Amino acid sequence: MKEYRIAVVPGDGIGHEIVPAGVKVLKAAAKSHGFELSTAEFAYGAGYHKEHGDFMPPDGMDRLEQFDAIYFGAVGLPDIDDTLPAKMFTFKIRKGFEQYVNYRPARLLPGVPSPLRNKESGEIDFVVIRENVEGEFVQAGTIIRPDADDGMAVDTSVFTRKGIERIAHYAFALARRRRKRLTNVTKSNTLIHSLLYWDRVIEEVGEDYPDVKYDKMYVDNASANFVLRPERFDVILTTNFIGDILSDLGGAIVGSLGLGPSGNINPEKRYPSMFEPIHGSAPDIAGKGIANPIGAIWSGAIMLEHLGQANTAAQIVSAIERTLQQGVLPVDLGGSASTVEVTDAVLRNIETKQG
Repeated sequence: MKEYRIAVVPGDGIGHEIVPAGVKVLKAAAKSHGFELSTAEFAYGAGYHKEHGDFMPPDGMDRLEQFDAIYFGAVGLPDIDDTLPAKMFTFKIRKGFEQYVNYRPARLLPGVPSPLRNKESGEIDFVVIRENVEGEFVQAGTIIRPDADDGMAVDTSVFTRKGIERIAHYAFALARRRRKRLTNVTKSNTLIHSLLYWDRVIEEVGEDYPDVKYDKMYVDNASANFVLRPERFDVILTTNFIGDILSDLGGAIVGSLGLGPSGNINPEKRYPSMFEPIHGSAPDIAGKGIANPIGAIWSGAIMLEHLGQANTAAQIVSAIERTLQQGVLPVDLGGSASTVEVTDAVLRNIETKQG
């Protein structure tokens, strides 16, 4: 029997509720398709930092590298400096394992009302492909004399030809498998060096994909179109910073950030990729049993697809859709179903479909 080794990192807050829910669904779906998920849990995150002064042990990356994939919840707690989780955990993993693709689909699912008037299932279906290790989030900069009248702070963005080319090839190839349309979301009319170079390299890569319709849109216009005409988008290719914001907006227009999945992907599979819902640790609702597990469950489906189990991934997404169509809605979608009740409904739908 085929076996995949998965490192499970619940993280903090609601991660300890939604990640176990996702693991149950993933293992049930794997069993129905004749393969096995072998999991090992790691207590990394802000809670670990409170005890040890870091978000993972010194050999944490070496441990995680031994697995086929990482299944992650969320990281951060109110009493921990909120500049630390990205620097000491999330960015460390993304950069260390060359997870240069951030894959974030936004799809209006059946049974979920969109906050956008007159938008129905099928009318919003796009993927934000965010460059994940360069750009605006390299954290190259400094603060000089912060309390002085002439104090200053500098952050420097970094865009390399290699980094732009590889994310562009990934995005164009994805668009070729979807509806053959790619939109480069940029701001090169004001960031006239870094993003002008970004645009230039993307256009060069696009010449290798003549069957994909390419267009460019400034981020302010794209934000308006997310709300006014979201159906125009298929694959969106954008930078680390812009993609971080737009993918949350995408989650909002399909009903809730609680629905949003994501993958931090190393396409070559040289290193393990990491899969996580797009929302945070939500400590304000942790322990109440009302967290929406769908983003985590869907992230697990993306993980299985990455590992080569596309049929199993499709079965999980189908089970999510049927659960929502049956009216089993968590609190963030206006329903009253608990984390456990949503998870159990997804499990029933997997078993029913298999039977």
